[in-house]
Formats: sequence, structure tokens, C-alpha cells
Amino acid sequence: MSVKKWVNAKSLEEAEEYHKRYNYAITNPIRRKIIRLIDEGKNQAEICNELNLSERQLQYHLRILEWGFCIEKSKESWIVTKEGRIVDKIKR
Repeated sequence: MSVKKWVNAKSLEEAEEYHKRYNYAITNPIRRKIIRLIDEGKNQAEICNELNLSERQLQYHLRILEWGFCIEKSKESWIVTKEGRIVDKIKR
């Protein structure tokens, strides 16, 4: 999901859904840390180690971040979307 699609939503309800999903994804401090670590080039094992998460816990957070338009799967790794980069503007 891109900001352009979000802004050009077909209805107010659709725009609200995009906002709700994004907001839910970024309000969790662990997920904000995950976004920053992905942006630093860390792999999943490194993220689990640094945040003391199990693989299952990390997968849960990654699914929410993807659902919230913050990250995208690129072959074997994750990349931070433009929407996900806004997290740097949020206090840590």
C-alpha cells in the first residue's frame, strides 16, 4: 500500500481502514524497533537476538507491519516502505 493509494481512497471508510491498520502497526514500540532494525539491514535472526524475541513472536510482528503497510517482502528479506520510514518521526 502506498501513500498515494491511501490518499486516493475510494471512500472515507477505506481511508479510515488504511489509517487504522497503519496506526495499529506503529503504535507498538517493539514494532517500531523492528522497522528500524530492518532499515539498518538486520536479518531476522539478528532482530530476534537483539530484541530477545522468539521466531514466532517476530513473525507475528512482521505480519502486522506488513498488514499496516510499513514493510514489504522482497525475495528473502524485508524492506521498509515509505510509510514505514515515517516511524523515524515518532519518539522512540
